[in-house]
Amino acid sequence: MPGHFEPIPGGGAAVALDEVEISIIRSLAVQLLELIGPGPGGDASDDPLAELFAEGPSEPPSDPVLQRLFPDAYGGPGHEEATADKADEQRAHAAEFRRFTENDLRAGKREDALAVIRSLDALTSSGEGGAVLKLSPEQSVRWMRALNDLRLAIGTRLDITDEEDTDLLYRLPDEDPRKPMVMAYLWLGGLQETLVETLMP
Repeated sequence: MPGHFEPIPGGGAAVALDEVEISIIRSLAVQLLELIGPGPGGDASDDPLAELFAEGPSEPPSDPVLQRLFPDAYGGPGHEEATADKADEQRAHAAEFRRFTENDLRAGKREDALAVIRSLDALTSSGEGGAVLKLSPEQSVRWMRALNDLRLAIGTRLDITDEEDTDLLYRLPDEDPRKPMVMAYLWLGGLQETLVETLMP
């Protein structure tokens, strides 16, 4: 899947996508939305003010993908040598930070994923089984963040933690059941990289 983003006059980016590519990105974005879940008051709250002041969870999510998307602000990897008191203090700070920020973070990631779905749904076929997606500068930023979230999610499912893991993915045999997910991960990485390049001054 060789599609890549290119800058367009006036800012923003464009990419030619075929029907399969459109379907894959849309499906992944929908799955991400389902994983993130609705807001604190559901999808439509009767009291926006109450939702604004709603407290989020204080404990990290149990799903490894959500842990990667919403990591602890304090402690975590690299802090294994902290004393027991220090570790307890870091956990308390992380819980407090999560309680007041996670709802907003989730809302932002939902909006980014929804922006991807809406822009794909608005595409009209070019007559050859595909379409050219044109994004405004604001849409481009949303797409960039959503692509990053999708890659984090897939990378977590594939147990990718560093560059060495990525190198191993290229050598997976075709019969490996992870191969389709690996191909999606690498393809989304290429899309994200070229989109970032279009946003650079």
